[in-house]
Amino acid sequence: MSKQKNNKLLIGTNNKGKLGEIKALLPKSIKIYSTTEFNLKSPTENGKTFEKNSLIKSKYFSKKSGLMCLADDSGLEIDFLNKKPGIYSARWGGKHGDFSKAIKRVYRELNKKDKNWKKRKIRARFVCALSISYFNKKIACVLGKVEGYISHKPKGKNGFGYDPIFIPLKKKRTFGQMKPSQKYKLDHRYQAFKKIRKFL
Repeated sequence: MSKQKNNKLLIGTNNKGKLGEIKALLPKSIKIYSTTEFNLKSPTENGKTFEKNSLIKSKYFSKKSGLMCLADDSGLEIDFLNKKPGIYSARWGGKHGDFSKAIKRVYRELNKKDKNWKKRKIRARFVCALSISYFNKKIACVLGKVEGYISHKPKGKNGFGYDPIFIPLKKKRTFGQMKPSQKYKLDHRYQAFKKIRKFL
């Protein structure tokens, strides 16, 4: 990779929470662009895995903008729900990606499966696929995970998405209760970023 391509990077997401988290991980030497600056809508994510959906986004946004693109596809897998919502994590929030709706649906599904689910430890993980593409060429695609379990009720106002109901292993608080600086060092996005940063 020439230095020319490396000092400009488009973050392929229309999710402000993700944009902020990814920006915070990137080296300051890189000039970062967001999809809103190019007025880009998100492509249809019809892949069956986090990796495929991440690549759909990074290739699409790179072709549209002419810049190298880093895109993320991430979600929550709950073992007791056969790894749902998984790649459909955002879609559980409905058309406008309302995560308070998505969280209510998680609790509804758990109740359907077992009224006494709160007596169990419901294992879950956050998964993040990060990919870098330049036009149609895949430069890298990696996966990061953080294991944990589901909180019996939403706690905390920090973070975004399912953060208020996810407690990482060996911790007592949800991601929603943690300061961003604490969460960044633990979460799935950081785990993926550690693997992909050598390509930047």
